[in-house]
Amino acid sequence: MALPKYTPLHYRIWHYSYLTICGLVFLFLVAPLFVILPLSFNAEPFLHFSDKMLALDPEAFSLRWYKEMIFGTKNPWGLAAKNSFIIAIFATIGSTILGTLAAIGLSSRYMPYKAAFMALLISPMIVPLIISGTAIFFFMAKVGLAATHTGIVLSHIILGTPFVVITVTATLSGFDHSVTKAAASLGSNPVNTFMKITLPLIMPGVISGALFAFVTSFDEVVVVLFLAGLENTTIPIQMWVGLREQISPTILAVATCLIILSTLILVTAELLRRRSERLRGIKRN
Repeated sequence: MALPKYTPLHYRIWHYSYLTICGLVFLFLVAPLFVILPLSFNAEPFLHFSDKMLALDPEAFSLRWYKEMIFGTKNPWGLAAKNSFIIAIFATIGSTILGTLAAIGLSSRYMPYKAAFMALLISPMIVPLIISGTAIFFFMAKVGLAATHTGIVLSHIILGTPFVVITVTATLSGFDHSVTKAAASLGSNPVNTFMKITLPLIMPGVISGALFAFVTSFDEVVVVLFLAGLENTTIPIQMWVGLREQISPTILAVATCLIILSTLILVTAELLRRRSERLRGIKRN
């Protein structure tokens, strides 16, 4: 947005200096991506820019490592990807259901001790993962769910639920409860009111929370290190093992796919946030 013509000089200097600083910080944060992306297309099995790559020789670029990631028979990338998607999908479903119900309960004016319950629900975001991972491991081992998909899914539900609670609670903060009161006055029961009125209006927040829960589960590595067995390896664990034992450009190909996936999810979440603001009548200049 351009500054008005009557803006003082000192404010103009500060405005453009601020934009420059923000641009430099953003460049610093995304600079590693400019290294990972081109190296994932390296035709050679080395993590460096060859002379041919620097010269933009087409022979120096290849989809070799992406094919290895998908069709490779001597590496467990296929099993890791399958496990990651299965675990993330079920963890997202569980986190979304629990987080949405919790957010609706916290938004009620009749809910006692809201601050205490909110602190309890978002505590997995605050407690260091190494502590959460240790506690979850001992619990899952005691009930016999260690090294199982079920145990990992339950642990990811614990980690993903706070994101759903926060996003849905933020959506409900501007919710017009008069529409639910009108539905009740017309004879609608609470379940019907929720399914046909409340849920459609808060759906952007629910989907945003689900996307964050999916990313949290898909990228989680600390807790999975405690719980995963040979049959429960996920993509982050496989990348961790690959970096320690056998450095391969396949890791860069996987990282590139994860970057693209995360970017698409963030863009989708932002579009849903803007749609939610439009539904609530919030306009931004």
